[in-house]
Amino acid sequence: MDDQLNADPIVVTGMGLVTPLGCGVEPVWDRLMDGQSGISTITRVDVGDLPTRIAGQVPAIAEDPSGLDHQAIVSVKDRKKLDLFTLYALAAADEALDQAAWHPTTQREKDRTAMVIGTGIGGFPVVTEAVRTLDTRGFRRLSPFVVPAFLGNLAAGHISIRYGFRGPIGAPVTACAAGLQAIGDGMRLITTDEADVVLAGGTEGCIDRLAIAGFNAARALSTRNDEPEHASRPYDRDRDGFVLAEGAGLVVLERLSHALSRDATPLVALAGYGTSADAYHLTAGPPDGAGAALAVRRALNAAGLAPEQVGYVNGHATSTTVGDASEVAALRSVFGASLPGIPISSTKSATGHLLGAAGGVEAIFTSLAVMNGQLPPTLNFHQPDEGAEDLDFIPDTGRTADPQVAISNAFGFGGVNACLVVRSTDDLG
Repeated sequence: MDDQLNADPIVVTGMGLVTPLGCGVEPVWDRLMDGQSGISTITRVDVGDLPTRIAGQVPAIAEDPSGLDHQAIVSVKDRKKLDLFTLYALAAADEALDQAAWHPTTQREKDRTAMVIGTGIGGFPVVTEAVRTLDTRGFRRLSPFVVPAFLGNLAAGHISIRYGFRGPIGAPVTACAAGLQAIGDGMRLITTDEADVVLAGGTEGCIDRLAIAGFNAARALSTRNDEPEHASRPYDRDRDGFVLAEGAGLVVLERLSHALSRDATPLVALAGYGTSADAYHLTAGPPDGAGAALAVRRALNAAGLAPEQVGYVNGHATSTTVGDASEVAALRSVFGASLPGIPISSTKSATGHLLGAAGGVEAIFTSLAVMNGQLPPTLNFHQPDEGAEDLDFIPDTGRTADPQVAISNAFGFGGVNACLVVRSTDDLG
């Protein structure tokens, strides 16, 4: 256990969200707690011939007052130089940095500001469009920005350039655990004194014909096309796969002492982080959830907390039978007989699965649960799996509670697992 971390904890001072429920922390949280769904029929690309025709799309401001105003983030000219995952990260970064009031002017402050922004697929739509252009129009018609637009580290790179931040850059590409691993990596940069402030989280913009067709080929996606808002059904026995989604979730991290020295408001403390590998299968966790359980135990050990101190679990649960069951097994292994008394929900029921951005978005949802004393619901939950009847999945309606400690899980293809422990600032003095 890191004694310095306990004496001077890492805190979150800013948060930024771009999601299928809208953009901005406040409106997204309100819609989440109101039980609204961000899943709809895909309009951006032609998927009429595919088994899945629904997704969690980030709304444009013309469609939704809290939607994304692309031109407010980048100019029309600069938009051609980047893909959606970078655009979403820039928007989330603007909000998070504004809330944290972190706009450094000295070179030392800029040199001590790091960016760790994960993604699962990066600029996938740019790649697929470039292949079509190459095959139909030839290489001379390719944009010179194809490569810098799709590289996974370019979200962090663009943010570095925009703000002049010269601290370390990181970009975990660890599938659906990337966003949460980015936050964990950011915590490490602070504990090793390589940075004073870190902008961390995940971003994804991969609603594309090939991505949808590929996940369809793997039989991973829901095909409940006639009822988009009911398609994402984590923990529910009637689920038929996950719903692909896009967006970004970024947080500003710093030591409590650093935040207080500049009159910033600590929102929550990040008490511990743990990660592990399954060493089992490319796309499925083991039935006993052993690898995921190891990550949760490591996170709690780093926080110096006992399992029974956890008051809420934001589950990774994507709405696949194997994945949901494996996570439940992991939680039973860690929490034992106390698990039925710990509320669990999967906010992917409202947003869909944001792949590499999921961990960042859900870390923010977990933080807001602790800050606001509200637990978000699991939508579309009607009938638990056999053997899970005793667990509290917060069905359909959120509730008031006071979780002083919560955890957020993120697991990805390749057997990567991550867990973050979020703690209230009430006892920080």
